[in-house]
Amino acid sequence: MICRFIDTHCHFDFPPFSGDEEASLQRAAQAGVGKIIVPATEAENFARVQALAEKYQPLYAALGLHPGMLEKHSDVSLDQLQQALERRPAKVVAVGEIGLDLFGDDPQFERQQWLLDEQLKLAKRYDLPVILHSRRTHDKLAMHLKRHDLPRAGVVHGFSGSQQQAERFVQLGYKIGVGGTITYPRASKTRDVIAKLPLASLLLETDAPDMPLNGFQGQPNRPEQAVRVF
Repeated sequence: MICRFIDTHCHFDFPPFSGDEEASLQRAAQAGVGKIIVPATEAENFARVQALAEKYQPLYAALGLHPGMLEKHSDVSLDQLQQALERRPAKVVAVGEIGLDLFGDDPQFERQQWLLDEQLKLAKRYDLPVILHSRRTHDKLAMHLKRHDLPRAGVVHGFSGSQQQAERFVQLGYKIGVGGTITYPRASKTRDVIAKLPLASLLLETDAPDMPLNGFQGQPNRPEQAVRVF
């Protein structure tokens, strides 16, 4: 089957895919999803996502330190990221999942911003795009992105901000990740924002196994659902 769709954000190293990789990829291919990007969230799973990408032709890896997992990141984690990128593995296509997140009682936002800046520097050094996580931080994130001015930009995944914020990211050269959120009735504002953006500025994603589509609540999300988002 000709590849028609790419799931640009799927945590294929998480359950329920572990032990079911071949069947999961077959279902995705039958639905028309022929390529899947698997972003890491911490240094401990760098090897896992790279191994999956090397073993399965449809999979590609991204390496990064997620802002919501600060307790698992250290200066050593950054060293491990740099070392992994220095090897320039062919199927590592981005730095991610990285970004900013103000959810929780103590998000340690200053440390998050420092960690983001260090990873943006690495993305620029190794000429890679970035996969960005942003929760309640779009304006601050845009400031960091403007300052670093990455030549290959990247994508703001799972976007749910305002029209002005979306247009700001697009102006900076970034794509907007569109996933299952837009399938819910309560997401009318996000749908309106997405509808007003150029089609070329949008990327499909699932964030599987999270972010289930409306009507599939309680079930693990899967890469073939990118077709339903479309």
